Amino acid sequence: MQSNRQQEISRRKFVKCAVTAAALPTIVSSNVFGANAPSNQITLGLIGTGIHGGGWNLDGFRRCKDARILAVCDVMESRREATRAKVNQHHGNNDCTAHADWREIIARPDIDAVMISTPDHWHVPMAAAASKAGKDVCCEKPTLTIAEGRALVGIIRENNTVFQTSTEDRSIPVYHRMAELVRNGRIGRLQSIRITLPSGGVPPESPRVAPVPKGFDYDMWLGPAPEAPYCTNRCGAQQWRNIFDYSGGKFTDWGAHMLDTAQWANDTERTTPVKVDGTGVFPDKSSIYTAANDYKLHYRYANGVDLHVSSGGTGIRMEGSDGWLEIPAWRKPLEASSQKILNSVIGPDETQLFTCPQGEHRNFLDCVKSRKDPYFPVEVGHAMATLMHIGNISMRLDRPLEWDPDKEAFVNDAQADRMRSREMRKPWTL
Repeated sequence: MQSNRQQEISRRKFVKCAVTAAALPTIVSSNVFGANAPSNQITLGLIGTGIHGGGWNLDGFRRCKDARILAVCDVMESRREATRAKVNQHHGNNDCTAHADWREIIARPDIDAVMISTPDHWHVPMAAAASKAGKDVCCEKPTLTIAEGRALVGIIRENNTVFQTSTEDRSIPVYHRMAELVRNGRIGRLQSIRITLPSGGVPPESPRVAPVPKGFDYDMWLGPAPEAPYCTNRCGAQQWRNIFDYSGGKFTDWGAHMLDTAQWANDTERTTPVKVDGTGVFPDKSSIYTAANDYKLHYRYANGVDLHVSSGGTGIRMEGSDGWLEIPAWRKPLEASSQKILNSVIGPDETQLFTCPQGEHRNFLDCVKSRKDPYFPVEVGHAMATLMHIGNISMRLDRPLEWDPDKEAFVNDAQADRMRSREMRKPWTL
C-alpha cells in the first residue's frame, strides 16, 4: 500500500502527464513516453548558486537525465542569473526561473525537491521549511548547532520526506573501501583513528565596513544570524566558514568529510563519542574571525576506540590490533600494513556498506523515487555534525567534556549544555 508521500508524488506525476497528453500533437518525440519523460523526472529548485551550488551540485544534477531544474535562488543577482542561463542552456528552453527569496521555491507545487547549497547557518531553517512543504531535500553539510540538528531529524521523519546529507565521500571508492575493510575486521579490532584536516584562514586585512554591493540581499544572507555590518571578509567565498555565527571553521567544513568516514568505519554512524578534549588556536579578538585556525582534539568512544583530530592535512589512518589502513591525503590511494589487507575480497556474507558510485545526486534522485533513505540520511548527518559541535565546544571552553550520546547532553555541565543551541534573529524560526 502506498504511503501518503508516495501517493502525492504519483498524483503530481499524473497531473503532469495528463496536462502533457492533452496538448500532444499527432506525432511526438519518443522522449515524451520514455524513461526520461517529464512525468518520470524529478523537478528541482536550487537554493544557493555560489561556488558549490552553481558548480558541483548543478553539475551533479545536470548529469542525471531524470532531473529537471525549474528554479534557482541566490541572494546575489549576478550569480542566480548566471546559473539560470546555465540551466536553460542545459535543458534547451527558458523554463528556469530565478528567485531572490528561497521561500518562493518551496511554495511552488511543481517542484518535488530542493538542493540547498548555502552557508551553514541557513541549512536547517531551509531544510525544515522545505520538508514541511512536502519537498525532499538534498542539503550541504553540516548543521550549525546540536539542537538544530536534532530538530531537523524530527521534522524530516514527521513529514516522511527524503533527506540526503550532501557529501561525496561515501561514493568515493577509496573511502568506501577503507570503511568496509575495517568493518569486516581486516585490521583486527579497531583501536584508534587519526585524522588531519586543513587549518583555518586569516583575513588578508582588517575588516572594513563597506556599502552592500548592488544586487546583493545582505539581510537575507544574514537570515537567522545576528545583525552585523557588511564587509567583504564576512561574506566572501569561504570566508564565512571562519565565523561561528555562520559555520564552525575548517574543522566542521573538512571534518564533515573525514569524520564521517571515521564514524562509518567504526560502526558508530548513528551515535557519537562519550568524551572529548580539544584545544584550539583562535584568531585575535580584533578579528571578525572566531573559529579556531589550528586545533587538536582527542575523542573516546564507548567501544574504546580513540579518535585523534589535528589541523595540518587531509589524511585518515585506521589502526587496529592486526594492522593499519591509511589514506595519506585527500583521495590518495589506500595504503596498508600488508598487501594481503589491500587485496582482501569482501565476501557476499560479510558487511556490504551501502554506496552509490555515481555520487550523492544520483543516490538522492533514486531515493526520491524509491522513498528509501540515501547513503547519508538525516540521523547519520546529525551524529557526524554533533561529533564536531562537541569538539568546538570543548575547544571554546578549553577543557575536556563528557557527553551522553543518548540524551544528547553534556554530563553535569550546564555551561557546555547552553552551547548546544543559539537564538535565531527574528523573525526566523524553525
